[in-house]
Amino acid sequence: MVGVSEVTAMAPTAPGPSFEEYVAARGASLLHTAWLLTGDHHRAEDLVQTALGKTWPRWAHIAVSGEGSYDGYVRKVMVTTYISWWRRRWTAEYPTATLPERPVGSWSSGQGVEAAALDSRRDLMAALAQLPRGQRAVVVLRYFHDLSEAQTAQTLGCSVGTVKSQTSRALATLRTSRALAQEGGV
Repeated sequence: MVGVSEVTAMAPTAPGPSFEEYVAARGASLLHTAWLLTGDHHRAEDLVQTALGKTWPRWAHIAVSGEGSYDGYVRKVMVTTYISWWRRRWTAEYPTATLPERPVGSWSSGQGVEAAALDSRRDLMAALAQLPRGQRAVVVLRYFHDLSEAQTAQTLGCSVGTVKSQTSRALATLRTSRALAQEGGV
C-alpha cells in the first residue's frame, strides 16, 4: 500500500511560474495585446480576465515545451475568445464619430509631439477597427508580437496559408484606409 507522502512525492510538479507569478509578471503585456485586439481599454480588461479565467483551471496541465509556451497558451485563449465574441450580441454603448476636444500644446514644450503620437495611435486603432476579427488577430500577432507565420498559425489553430492570406487581405485594407492615408499609408 502506498502512503500519502509517497503519493505526494510522485505527483508531477508544475515547472515554471505559478499562475499568480505569471499574471503578475505578464499582466501588462496581456492587457496590451487585448487592447490591440479590442481597441477599448475596458473590453481589453474583460478579455484578459476571461482568458485568465479559462486558463487558470488548466494551469498545472499546460505542457511546457519552451520559454514561450505559457504566453502562447494564454495568447491563444485570448485570441480565440476575442474571435468568438462576435457571436454575442453587443448591446453596450459605442463611441461616437465626434471626438472630444483635446488641448494642444506647443511643439517646443514637447506636448505637441505627445499629441501627434496620440493622433497616430488613434488613427492606427481606427484602421485596425475596420478589419474583420480574424485579420485583426493576425496583424496583432504578426506585427505587434513579432510572431512568425507558423507561430501565428499555431496560436490561431489554422494553417500557415490562412495566415498568409489573412495578412495579405489585412495589409491591402490598411493600405487603402482613410485613417492611415494622412500618415503616409502602411
